[in-house]
Amino acid sequence: MKVRITRVDKTLPLPEYHTEGAVAFDLYSRVDDTLAPKERKLVPANFVIEVPKGHVLLIAARSSTPKKGLMLANSVGIIDQDFHGPDDEFRLWLYNVTDAPVEVKRGDRIAQALIVPIVKAEFEEVEKIKDESRGGFGTTG
Repeated sequence: MKVRITRVDKTLPLPEYHTEGAVAFDLYSRVDDTLAPKERKLVPANFVIEVPKGHVLLIAARSSTPKKGLMLANSVGIIDQDFHGPDDEFRLWLYNVTDAPVEVKRGDRIAQALIVPIVKAEFEEVEKIKDESRGGFGTTG
């Protein structure tokens, strides 16, 4: 699948899949920045990507991101198919979970993105879906 992309800073690389089995590509910081303890901050990720019709782009933390003391403040980012204007650079909403400042360096890989097919639901309201419930939150252990 061909995906149209614009880089804000062309000295930083295009995204890539790092192994043959990888399902996500890395996103990285376009700038050096420091997050104070418990601070949330938007960090520019250098790309505007035209998400193909019928798909969504999901942004998630890399498994190494918590090792730096960071997490994505919004847990999972959702990039819609129409978010690709000239000023729509991805920004990563980071949260420093530590009690010390955390530095983010230009080029640090701090998130990953997946392009996933979507199905839009057509909702049909009914009075009752079924007669039995399986239990409350966490009932399967």
